[in-house]
Amino acid sequence: MDAAPLVRTEMPAPSFVMSEEGHQLATYSWGDPDAEPVLCVHGFASSCRDNWVDTGWVRDLTRAGYRVIGVDQRGHGASDKPHDPRAYSMDSFVADLVVVLDTYLVAEVRYVGYSLGARVGWQLAVDHPEHVRRAVLGGIPDGRPLARLQIDQARAYADDGIPVEDPVTRNYVTLAERVPGNDLRALVALAEGMRLGDADPDPNRPPVQPVLFATGSEDAILSRSRALAATAPNGIFEEIPGRHHFNAPGSRAFRQAALPFLAGLAPSADA
Repeated sequence: MDAAPLVRTEMPAPSFVMSEEGHQLATYSWGDPDAEPVLCVHGFASSCRDNWVDTGWVRDLTRAGYRVIGVDQRGHGASDKPHDPRAYSMDSFVADLVVVLDTYLVAEVRYVGYSLGARVGWQLAVDHPEHVRRAVLGGIPDGRPLARLQIDQARAYADDGIPVEDPVTRNYVTLAERVPGNDLRALVALAEGMRLGDADPDPNRPPVQPVLFATGSEDAILSRSRALAATAPNGIFEEIPGRHHFNAPGSRAFRQAALPFLAGLAPSADA
């Protein structure tokens, strides 16, 4: 008997929300508006479509009965892409999500974030605990995000097409160019802006909500993510088998761990 065909989730037209500084933020919604909401926030150089729609997350979350709210973070997707590094502070990323929740008239969400989206989710849960019931933080970095990216080389490539020599920077450029519509200059500004303020997660001030931390077994940040998870009083850690940082969002094992956790059915420190 043939397997049932995979049903692709439709990507709706974005609904735009205005940030505190006047940047347009693209948001999306699926499912029953009266259902329990899940806020999905993507990683660096990705988008809501790339991280959550094309990987099956939105499909599985709506099948589980949730309303899904997605957002393209500033600098990504259909949202505005400022080229000023000062536009990309951690405070700004967090404030954007608060504006999205206020606009949608949603007081509390289950949160799902990956990489940069996980880092922002950590801070949202710490600074605005009233908004986050529980969270899944995938591929969360400890230490300064994007610190190994060579800004000068990335900017020279974006501005003048000068080949990138540093292999780490070249990997980030390749990642950025993989997603249609990405603006490399904006992403370079983001990488630079994240270094201007206190962008590191503070292990002495972790989220107190139940949090599932998940990182790929082949991800270079695995041990550091596990150590960061250990600082959260209600955190548990899941190793995603056979996945590295860039392909972990598409893992079925990741989704299978996250769905029961979001429903409060998986083991956690509050169980």
